[in-house]
Amino acid sequence: MTNRNQYLLKLAKRNAEAYIANPKTKAAMITGSVAEGLCDEYSDCEICFYYDELPSEAELHLARQQNQGSEPLWTLGSLQEGSFAESYLVKGVEFQIGHEAIANWEKEISTILEKFDLSPMMKAMSGTLIGIPLYGELLIQQWKAKIANYPDGLAQKMVEHYLKFFAIWGMQEKFARRDTTLWYYQVLVESAQNILGVLSGLNRLYYTTFQFKRMSRFIQQMEIAPENLAARLEDLFRYEACVAVNELEALVQETVQLVEIHMPQIDTSSAKQKLGWRQQPWQANE
Repeated sequence: MTNRNQYLLKLAKRNAEAYIANPKTKAAMITGSVAEGLCDEYSDCEICFYYDELPSEAELHLARQQNQGSEPLWTLGSLQEGSFAESYLVKGVEFQIGHEAIANWEKEISTILEKFDLSPMMKAMSGTLIGIPLYGELLIQQWKAKIANYPDGLAQKMVEHYLKFFAIWGMQEKFARRDTTLWYYQVLVESAQNILGVLSGLNRLYYTTFQFKRMSRFIQQMEIAPENLAARLEDLFRYEACVAVNELEALVQETVQLVEIHMPQIDTSSAKQKLGWRQQPWQANE
């Protein structure tokens, strides 16, 4: 653990005390880069608090004052709806504080694990798995165990949802003539995201494109993946377009093959349809 990480962990634990002192608080957890031990001088502190009943605005204001925090940088959600987040500075460090009613949080877990909702809340699932309990450890460990039991239905839904690719490799000549820089990079980004989404399903990993970062570390968790995946995805954005699109086609082909091996029940025909395809120009016949 780095000195920066030790500093932020200590600061996070101290600031959490103002919330844990509230009898409404039933559990608290540090997550994000502090929990993973990956802090640098730009890192923020993410802490989640769970309640039978959310605190009032006055109680949250008092906790922020006790922490000598700045005025809120932003807020998200509402206390009335059972989920609220706020951000403020403490000694120059941004604290992102989540406040969640337990009933609301457990409903969100069920929405993903039972209804297979692929919302940005997937980020909260992985965040819980890496989280460090500060209070109410038994409750947090129960959530961790439930989330760690990744259902087969969710895995299949992930693969089916992300198994779609725009066949840019067959249109390179056309793209090169049409000033399509923004569209070209949009296709690369979406294709890379979809490859990761498919492989996340195969590997039973929680994944969302929302604020996705630390790709190499994420890929290291995968037992099922094309060889040298992280480097090859990075290289898509470094190569000349004529090389990048062919490498993208190869990655898509390898990903589809992995689906056929590990989830043979999934129909891959649509994804395979334009592998090897190249658009041919028409000729005027007068």
